[in-house]
Amino acid sequence: MSIRVTIWNEFKHELDEKHAASKLYPEGIHQAIAKALGTEVDFEIRTATLDQPEHGLTDEVLNQTDVLIWWGHKVHHEVSDAIVDKVINRVMCGMGFIALHSAHFSKPFIRLMGTTCTLKYRDANENERLWIIEPNHPIAKGLGEYIDIPCEEMYGERFDIPTPETLVMVGWFKGGEVFRSGCCYTRGLGKVFYFQPGHEAYPVYYQPEIQTVLKNAVRWAKAERIVDEVECVHVDKPLEQLV
Repeated sequence: MSIRVTIWNEFKHELDEKHAASKLYPEGIHQAIAKALGTEVDFEIRTATLDQPEHGLTDEVLNQTDVLIWWGHKVHHEVSDAIVDKVINRVMCGMGFIALHSAHFSKPFIRLMGTTCTLKYRDANENERLWIIEPNHPIAKGLGEYIDIPCEEMYGERFDIPTPETLVMVGWFKGGEVFRSGCCYTRGLGKVFYFQPGHEAYPVYYQPEIQTVLKNAVRWAKAERIVDEVECVHVDKPLEQLV
């Protein structure tokens, strides 16, 4: 059975001719990720962006999405609260959610975490070594002991998030900082994965190992089923006889 993946991107930096992202990702980060994931025969890929009606996340789109990938950075505040409500509801009903890089500050991720999601950061063209500390986890399938990323924006602790249910990856940066870079959670019936690499000024999403992480994360995040609504259920008959 196919996995229906929607890749959401605010799509702002790439439209700025003065920004490095316009050269690295001329069609948008969402399209670069879509091309990478599109090599998987069991993935059905669609994309959505901020400026589309309802941010491209209509009821029809969300109802046909098994896993939603989210990239945002500078205009989190422009995302409609009504759309965020719908995304959160779908996650609670079983839709997978993958937050990439600066999406740590996106409205959906902050809602799902229930914390500020603040962190340290520095953009100094430094390398990152992404250590795989749970090599048997499905998201780590096909990866080595670590991933070397030549250039990346530094994200450092403390990262104000709940303790991950599983911490798959820890990033180390040339400047000395470390970061919880691959974090797994369950929210309602849905699975959530935060993945730190992906600064728009560097070609991170073209790196094969990073693409492998995203493919694995999609497969991990897909629920066996997505329900229409999560609700309390009144039980008339007990399993055991009541005295």
